[in-house]
Amino acid sequence: MHPSNALDPHSPQARAIYDLGIVSTIVFIFIFLIVAGAIVYAIFRFRAREGEPEPKQFAGSERVEITWTVIPFLIVVLLFVLTLRGMNRADPPPAPSPDLVVTGHQFWWEAQYPASGAVTANEIHIPVGKPLSVQLDSKDVLHEFWVPELARKMTTVPGQPNHIWLQADKPGVYIGTCSEFCGTQHAWMRILVVADKPSKFEEWERAQLHPGQAPTSDAATKGLALFQTSTCINCHAIRGVTGADAHVAPDLTHVASRRQLAAGILENTPANMRFWLKNPQHIKPGALMPDFNFTDQELDQLGAYLETLR
Repeated sequence: MHPSNALDPHSPQARAIYDLGIVSTIVFIFIFLIVAGAIVYAIFRFRAREGEPEPKQFAGSERVEITWTVIPFLIVVLLFVLTLRGMNRADPPPAPSPDLVVTGHQFWWEAQYPASGAVTANEIHIPVGKPLSVQLDSKDVLHEFWVPELARKMTTVPGQPNHIWLQADKPGVYIGTCSEFCGTQHAWMRILVVADKPSKFEEWERAQLHPGQAPTSDAATKGLALFQTSTCINCHAIRGVTGADAHVAPDLTHVASRRQLAAGILENTPANMRFWLKNPQHIKPGALMPDFNFTDQELDQLGAYLETLR
């Protein structure tokens, strides 16, 4: 995993935006050099000198007026055509039905795969080389989904789905973020897009459909009971656990297989999971998960159970 870089595109859609930006920048630099050069030339060539006559003046030259009208017009037409071409490449019409539905929440991302029924949070897996039609929704406020190396920015609006295409040219982990202020933890609303080879993606997607693993240790069994009797079950879903079908908070069916916790604020390790459960508000103030004041023993048990969910 490497830092996101909008100047290093890894998809046809991102490359279209990058190419348009490069061409536009070259045109703007060219115009700047001509204008600045003409100004500098005029400053030194026609500056007032004692005893010299005033430079010759002219006005109303049709040739000059036509020249400085036609050239800017042609530049605008060129940029307009290149922009249309870039828009068609970066933002083709959406598919009749989405391959992926991404929903923004304060402060995390939910990802649903309608064709298979897989659900995950904050970590999207996609097959390399395949363009996915992505529907963007929001459950609360305006968010903005942006994975710089793969796709353009797009705002998620409550009640008004938007659309992008998401594709990766090569395997890797690409960092995305919410790029529109959405509350106190806006800066910690990260998303990982994991581009897998098609066979590996299919394997991952099948695994996501499996129910949560049944606990095998005494601590994990007690952790499951704690999950079911505390208010965790009112917000989180775990496939295969009776009553755990709420979707207010991230789906935890395979939470231990994810790379990060709390939308990117912590690496997903047993120690960090326990740290997160102990006091979420200390780690991510403003998140909707409250502090349950679990005892150390309860933290060990709940952490042991969640570690089985791979």
